[in-house]
Amino acid sequence: MIMGHPGSGNRCALVARFFTFSLLLCKTFLISALNFNSVNVDVDLFRVARTVDKRFLSVTIDASLMAEEKFMYLLGSPKLRTLAKALTPAFLRFGGTQQDFMKFIPPSEFYIPKSYSGDSRSHSGTACRKFELPPVLEEKLKRDWALQALFLRQEDVQRKYKQVKFSGHAVDLLYSFVNCSGLELIFGLNALLRTPDNVWESQNAELLLNYCERRQYIMSWELGNEPNSYEKKAAIRLTGSQLGEDFLHLRNILQKSALYNSSGLYGPDVSQPRDHRKDLLTGFLESGAKAIDACTWHHYYVNGRDASLDDFLDPKVLDMLAVKTDKVLKIVHSLSPGKKVWLGETSSAYGGGAAGLSDAFVAGFMWLDKLGLSAKLGLDVVMRQVLIGSGTYHLVDNNLDPLPDYWLSLLYKRLVGPEVLKIQVLPSSTNKQLLRVYLHCTNKESSSYRKGAVTLFALNLSKKQMVIKLPALISNSTVEVFVLQSAEAGIDGLRSRSVRMNGDVLKMVDERTLPPLQGVELPPVEHLNLPALSFAFYVLKQAASPVC
Repeated sequence: MIMGHPGSGNRCALVARFFTFSLLLCKTFLISALNFNSVNVDVDLFRVARTVDKRFLSVTIDASLMAEEKFMYLLGSPKLRTLAKALTPAFLRFGGTQQDFMKFIPPSEFYIPKSYSGDSRSHSGTACRKFELPPVLEEKLKRDWALQALFLRQEDVQRKYKQVKFSGHAVDLLYSFVNCSGLELIFGLNALLRTPDNVWESQNAELLLNYCERRQYIMSWELGNEPNSYEKKAAIRLTGSQLGEDFLHLRNILQKSALYNSSGLYGPDVSQPRDHRKDLLTGFLESGAKAIDACTWHHYYVNGRDASLDDFLDPKVLDMLAVKTDKVLKIVHSLSPGKKVWLGETSSAYGGGAAGLSDAFVAGFMWLDKLGLSAKLGLDVVMRQVLIGSGTYHLVDNNLDPLPDYWLSLLYKRLVGPEVLKIQVLPSSTNKQLLRVYLHCTNKESSSYRKGAVTLFALNLSKKQMVIKLPALISNSTVEVFVLQSAEAGIDGLRSRSVRMNGDVLKMVDERTLPPLQGVELPPVEHLNLPALSFAFYVLKQAASPVC
C-alpha cells in the first residue's frame, strides 16, 4: 500500500480484493495456458546504472492557455490543483509555440496587494485561496475552453498565429497555481522579438523579469520554442550561433538580478534532430552552452494527423526514441561534456496529438516506455506535453478529469525512484521485442516500503499474456502488483479514456480527493503474469538491493 495503512474497517475489503485479484490472475493464467509468451529476465541489484533528477517526470502547460486571459482562471480549480500536487516533485514548463507570439504588458505602476505581502512561496493561506475558482465560474470556463481548444487546433494547422498580449494578472494566476500545487515554474520567453539585425530584443523580457522580481516569484526561464521552425512560423531564420548569443545575453540579464542571478536557464528547445537541422544545436552549443543549466530538445513519435492504433503498439516506433536520443547526446557530450540533457517537451504525436489515441489508454504504451527508456539512456528530466491545454495529448481533459496517462504518471511518481538499475530480457526468450521491462529502486518517499525494495515495470505489446520468469535473486520476495488495463475489452477497447487498476476503474473520490491506489500483495513467485496489451508495476518488497 502506498497511501498509509488501512484501518480495521477496510481490512475485509482488502482481503476480498486480494482473493478476487489472485483468482483473476490464476483464471487468466489457466485460460491462457496454451496462449502465452514466456520470457526470462536478468537483473543487477548491486549497481546503480544511472540516477535521474527527482523531478524526472515533469509536465507542461502550453502557452496557448494564455491566448485569452480568462482561461488562466482554470488554474484556480481545486480539482486541477489536487491533480497537479499529486505529481510533485516536478517542474511545470509554461511555453510552446504561442510563447513566441506573446508580449508582456506591465501595469502602469507596481502594486502588491496585501495578500501578496511576505513570502509568496507559502503553499497555503490567503495567497492560495485568493485565486481559487468558484464552481459556477469553473463550469462556464470549461464550456468556453472546449470551443477555444478547437480554434487553437485550427490555428496550429494553418500555422497562422496571432500576436497576444498578456498582463501581470495572468502571471499572478500562473504563479499561484504552481506555488499552491508545489510545482517549480519554468517560464518560456519570446525569442521572436528581434531587431532588424536579427538580434533578440530583450526589453519586454526585462519588464516581465522586473515584475516577477517585485512579486518575489521564484522561477526559472527558457528563451524560445523550437527555433528550427521559425522560418515556417514567422519567416525568420536563426543560426545556432545567434541563438547562443541570445542566451548569453539573457544570462547576463539574470545575473544582474538579486532574485534571479542563480536561477535556472534551459534551452534551446530544438525539435528532434534531422540531418539538415543538427547544425542549429551544434552552433548553439558552440556559442552559448555555458549560459544554460541543461540542454533541452523535443520528441514526438508520429504525426497526429495520420497516426494509427498500430503505431502506438509498434516496437520499431518506440525504438526510434533511442535513435534520436543517441544523436542528441553525442552532440551535447562532444561540445559540452557533463551538461544535463532534458526532454523539454514530449508526447506521443505532434500536431496536437492523435485524436482518439493520444488521450486514450493505448497512449500509455508510448508514455511508460518513454519514461523507462529515457531514464535508461541518461535523459535527466522528461516534460510531458501537456498537463492541461489544447490538443489531445493532455493528462487532464477539458472537464479537468484525469485521463489514463495521468493515472499512469501518478503511479510512476509514487512507485519509481530516481535510481536506474539494469534489467534485460534474455536473448533465448521468444517474442522478446513485445515485452519492454525497466527496473528502478522503489521510491524512498513511499514509507510503506522497506529499504532495498525495487520496482519493475513492464509493457506487454502482445495480444497474448506474458509470463516473466524472475531470477532466483528476487523470486523470494513478496510482490505488490499494480496492473493497468483498458476499462473496455478487446482491441477497440484500447481507445478507452478510462483505465482499470487490478480490475477497478480509476476515478477521483471527489473534487479534492484521489483514490488510495492500493496494490495487491502476492506471495513470493518465480514468475509474473502480465495480461495481453497491458502494463504493470511490480514492487519487489524484499529484493534487498544494497544500492536501494
